[in-house]
Amino acid sequence: MRAAPTCPRCFGALRPPSAWSSAWRCAVHGSVLPYQPRRPSPEALGLVTRIAKVPFWLPWPLPAGWLVTGFGDDGDARTGARAGVVALSGPSVTQGPADLLIVAEEPGMGLGAAFAGLDGPDPGPGFDEGPPNAKVEANGHPTPLWWVEGLPDRAAYVGEAMGNWLWIIGWPTEAGWLLTLAEFRLHDLSVRDHEFDLPFGAFSPRLGEEP
Repeated sequence: MRAAPTCPRCFGALRPPSAWSSAWRCAVHGSVLPYQPRRPSPEALGLVTRIAKVPFWLPWPLPAGWLVTGFGDDGDARTGARAGVVALSGPSVTQGPADLLIVAEEPGMGLGAAFAGLDGPDPGPGFDEGPPNAKVEANGHPTPLWWVEGLPDRAAYVGEAMGNWLWIIGWPTEAGWLLTLAEFRLHDLSVRDHEFDLPFGAFSPRLGEEP
């Protein structure tokens, strides 16, 4: 059975649309678009990219030993996916396994902030004060990212690409070093101008309950 959609801002249960309202409702955040995690598979990739209203970013080539471990989308058939996440897992730069979530979202969606452990929905004023802490290339454009301070168990970087928020969130904290040690060239999977032979792994629990 597929996991029930959840709130993108707190991952809490939602009340589905009814005869009186077409909205999904969270008891805390009110009307929201439903968040749904997806298993890592070509079928899930095809689904999320068909409904995408935002990029689904993938660093390509992947860092050595890394796998694609799932997807997530925030939206429904009426709105399309207005936030999307690609999950990756692989070896840490120190010891043990590591996980990365790459989120693209329209302002106000709150999915990236929720994964980062912030109240959100957006990074907040002043997040980009000072020089950037990392840079990636997004569809060929240099994109600065700023480190989110004060997170005890993860690293989070946020910036803007193609008019949407771009979040890269890693566990453990040392996983964030990948952004400074590797040259991340992000490609939008929803643009069908490349063929990617993606190596899929087991579903990442960072995305939520396994569908």
